[in-house]
Amino acid sequence: MHVAEKKPGAMTFDDVAEMTRDDMRAVDTLISASLQSDVALVSQVSEYIVKSGGKRLRPVIVLLAARAFGYAGEQHIRAAAIIEFIHTATLLHDDVVDSSARRRGQDSANTVFGNQASVLVGDFLYSRAFQMMVDIDSMRVMQILADATNTIAAGEVMQLMNVHDPDTSEEAYRQVIYRKTARLFEAGAQIAAVLAQRSKPEEQAMVRFGQELGTAFQLVDDALDFNASAEELGKNLGDDLAEGKATLPLIFAMENGSAEDKELIRKAITEGGLDQLDKIQAIIESTGALQYTAARAQEAADSAIAVLSDIPDSDYKQALIAIAEFAVQRRS
Repeated sequence: MHVAEKKPGAMTFDDVAEMTRDDMRAVDTLISASLQSDVALVSQVSEYIVKSGGKRLRPVIVLLAARAFGYAGEQHIRAAAIIEFIHTATLLHDDVVDSSARRRGQDSANTVFGNQASVLVGDFLYSRAFQMMVDIDSMRVMQILADATNTIAAGEVMQLMNVHDPDTSEEAYRQVIYRKTARLFEAGAQIAAVLAQRSKPEEQAMVRFGQELGTAFQLVDDALDFNASAEELGKNLGDDLAEGKATLPLIFAMENGSAEDKELIRKAITEGGLDQLDKIQAIIESTGALQYTAARAQEAADSAIAVLSDIPDSDYKQALIAIAEFAVQRRS
């Protein structure tokens, strides 16, 4: 998949991480304290998944956006931890629903601890997140996060309905990725504006930023499922196809391949499995499906950057721009 080249002098993700280092330490401290439970298995599973890696993009966006707006309080730390807990809960549930064996380069929590523990600890993290929302003491923040959590849950059900359906349209696919992925990015960016008591136009700019960034991130994720190594992905190549998910590369390849190509992909989606993965990868390559997906991701990232134009200039704003650029450059 073609990705945008890094611009000379542009911030790296390490630069961004350095800018948020102190805030992220505070987030990590709060996360560790909030994971404590008198039920040992709850703490074990929670710590396993939360500390298993990942770039923590969602909480980082909360922290950067709050700082970009000049927020001087401490509630952005709690908001970032809440966003991470909600995300982690969805991962625990997703891996059970999808029967995933790998996550972030290691055995998934359900592989190590079992499906029952993963589902129940996911519930624990959701409820812990809501306890922490109360501590922020903002009905507006509660509303945003409650609505986002409900939307994510509906997105999970919508995706389940689309599994093994080769007639899934690009629009239906985009609805799923908005609900499952982009909505939480959106909520995190919006909360930062709310905490900083910014104007409605600035708040809406952050809503749009999160939505477009989350879309770009998921589009690239779905393309990498057919075009990266297992080591880069941290999971097995072709997992989406094995689970019968009609992602954008497959949708585009069916629309632009031969009748024989289309039938091969339809059968693979309907039945699941990876028996024809090599052939399907070849079809995806020959139809330009990865390039198409990458172009849509780039459009979304460009839109995310564009909506920041009215946000005051700062190093934190530049870091948000760098994250949007990173979203389409990454290989994992």
